[in-house]
Amino acid sequence: MRSIVFTSVALATVALLSACGGMPMTSARFNQDALPDAVKVPAGHRVAMETVGVGEITYECRAKTTGAGHEWVFVGPQADLNNRMGAKVGSYYGPPATWAANDGSRITGTQVAVAPAMAGSIPLQLVKANPATGMGAMNGIAYIQRVATQGGVAPASVCDGAALGRKQVVKYQADYIYWKAA
Repeated sequence: MRSIVFTSVALATVALLSACGGMPMTSARFNQDALPDAVKVPAGHRVAMETVGVGEITYECRAKTTGAGHEWVFVGPQADLNNRMGAKVGSYYGPPATWAANDGSRITGTQVAVAPAMAGSIPLQLVKANPATGMGAMNGIAYIQRVATQGGVAPASVCDGAALGRKQVVKYQADYIYWKAA
């Protein structure tokens, strides 16, 4: 009897955790005090959700818009947005930069500021969100922070006349913190 009760409790716990896997993660623990001021969310906002973006950024070798030569130009991202337990809860893609939840809601936004990250990683970023489309997790989001970035910088390979038009895909990961008005 004892093992039946234990098994029932264990199965109920697994079922509860599985049901929660598709839900957005919220956390009052995220603390932006260590972030550069440029990418801090203004006072009067609270964390509504946190995701980990895991994916790729595409760059293309193009002629410089000013001056002679060529350079790798950011084309766009494609990433899965996972909750802190690793379950996919949405997607990030662009252009325009779009955060889409599995529930059908999505937002775009306008970059407010960037700040340097560790060497070899794309910068930290603060984005002012546009009003969400669709009903769900993205409703009411006012700001998105990109923090804890890993990788994603332009390729180190040569971008010259011979490489003109060539695209390169670079892996990256970043935490996206979503903020609502308090």
